[in-house]
Amino acid sequence: MPIVTVQVTREGTSADRNSVSAEEKAAIISGVSEVLLNVLNKPLESTYVIIEEVELDNWGWGGLPAAQYRAQRAAAARS
Repeated sequence: MPIVTVQVTREGTSADRNSVSAEEKAAIISGVSEVLLNVLNKPLESTYVIIEEVELDNWGWGGLPAAQYRAQRAAAARS
């Protein structure tokens, strides 16, 4: 029985949203489940998918908080 945890930042796909929509979550669950069915032959009814939304302040990479890292990358792209 596979259990898959997907972590995403708590921000929407547009500036006016601050979370992942129910439709997007359903698509993630469906897609991940289908991958496990197709790759590992795991039945859909035995696959559990957990989506965790993480506040952007609690997410970072490249040694920086996410917002700061994105700003740095954007500045570098403009140069």
